[in-house]
Amino acid sequence: MNESICILAGNANKPLAQAICTIIGCPLGRGDVKRFSDGETSVDIHESIRGRDIFIVQPTCPPTNEHLMELLVMLDATRRASAKRITAVIPYFGYARQDRKASPRAPISAKLVANLLTVSGADRVLTMDLHAGQIQGFFDIPVDNLYAKPVILDYVRNRYDGDLCIVSPDAGGVERARAYAKPLKADLAIIDKRRERANESNVMHIIGSVTGKTCLIVDDIVDTAGTLTNGAAALIGEGAKRVVASCTHGVLSGPAISNLAGSAIEELIVTDTIPLREEAHSLGKITVLTVAPLLAEAIKRIHTGSSVSELFL
Repeated sequence: MNESICILAGNANKPLAQAICTIIGCPLGRGDVKRFSDGETSVDIHESIRGRDIFIVQPTCPPTNEHLMELLVMLDATRRASAKRITAVIPYFGYARQDRKASPRAPISAKLVANLLTVSGADRVLTMDLHAGQIQGFFDIPVDNLYAKPVILDYVRNRYDGDLCIVSPDAGGVERARAYAKPLKADLAIIDKRRERANESNVMHIIGSVTGKTCLIVDDIVDTAGTLTNGAAALIGEGAKRVVASCTHGVLSGPAISNLAGSAIEELIVTDTIPLREEAHSLGKITVLTVAPLLAEAIKRIHTGSSVSELFL
């Protein structure tokens, strides 16, 4: 395997790429992703990849456009270097929230990104917890959308017991919340909210009983943390004993850290699909779980042609 597989990484999350390589037992591919003085992206791969199975690990997290461009240029470089197959491993798929026309003259940027990845040379995409699962249909190449649920569930089982209630932050997340509630044998509640504008939300009321319970808000992305903090305040107001939250992708942009610091959320569980901002490390509320073993297992199965479907459970 070590001779035929090659794992490369851009600058977005090299620690995750290195952890994946350690688990698989192969070195991280040698290469540089740099920028010219005018900001153009430059890629130089320092080993032969002709006829090899290439996996490029690069979440498109902030700065999103820079990391996306790095990925596109790396895909083109490996394609032109005669790689046998190229898989874009995108733990966090940026632009996923722009998956439809929300207004008359708005773009569908998630579809645009899918087209760019394919044209640049990707033969396959491996990602995690897409904001909308239907984005897989934007691609004309195979897409494997893994879930961080097994990793988060193991942690929650060992840390929180008793009267647990899984909470969806909005009506659209009910299916995700139910997927957590069922194996935990927990109650389910829904936060009914109305979003007036981007990155702002107003909580309306809670559907379900949360009085005296430990509430776990489950979402896929935490960006400015406005939804989580407003939801936590509403849950406490309805009599919840304590509030914790879990989100696969810890974007934590803008005022997220200050919002979390002053919120009723006792703990925020995220994964390492995105590197944490420096300020987040000192907050004391954030727990980071690694998804490297899950991604490594998926990469091994894709490389050997084994079934990946077991990892979706």
